[in-house]
Amino acid sequence: MQFYSPIIVKFALGIICFIFQINILGKGNLAPSSAMDQVQNYVLGGIIGGVIYNNTISVLQFVLVLIIWTFLVLILKFAKEHNRYVKTIIDGRPINLIKDGEVDMKECLAHGVSANELMFKLRANGIYEIENVKRAVLEQNGQLTVIENGDENIRYPIIVDGQTNFDVLELINKDELWLEQKIVEQGFERINEIYLGEYISGRLNLFGYNND
Repeated sequence: MQFYSPIIVKFALGIICFIFQINILGKGNLAPSSAMDQVQNYVLGGIIGGVIYNNTISVLQFVLVLIIWTFLVLILKFAKEHNRYVKTIIDGRPINLIKDGEVDMKECLAHGVSANELMFKLRANGIYEIENVKRAVLEQNGQLTVIENGDENIRYPIIVDGQTNFDVLELINKDELWLEQKIVEQGFERINEIYLGEYISGRLNLFGYNND
């Protein structure tokens, strides 16, 4: 029993750390929505799995490793939520594969999207002709968001976590000055006060961090 005691303690600590990271980072950490989420799962799983049965690593050393990794994850989370450049580096950005019925071959090839994969993703969205696509965006999690020609009911987040989505501004032919004016009209002073902003059929719905 003495031999198994450190293993049990390490295993319990690993589970507690895993649950803590999932709760503090959001439930999406179980189903990765970005490359960073995937890396976090792999590294934490590797730390726990590689250390539990290693008798040369003490419980204290194991705890220190878990603390260091959790601290690094929290720093990255804070950085990407407060700086769009860091967020782009860590999580990547949506990629426009089709614009106004024209396939952007450079972006498709750069991101390894084959013609077969592109058509499969379009068919999954009920689209069978590229010329009917106004905009097709490859999201960070590999999903394809498609907007058809003549679809005036555009539903897309224009502000996410206090940061402007410039791809959407380009899509609706607006600029950041227009967006700033709109948020002032709705009682906000700065874009970073807004948790989520949706552009729906020409209307801007804003949800601030301090909304009741």
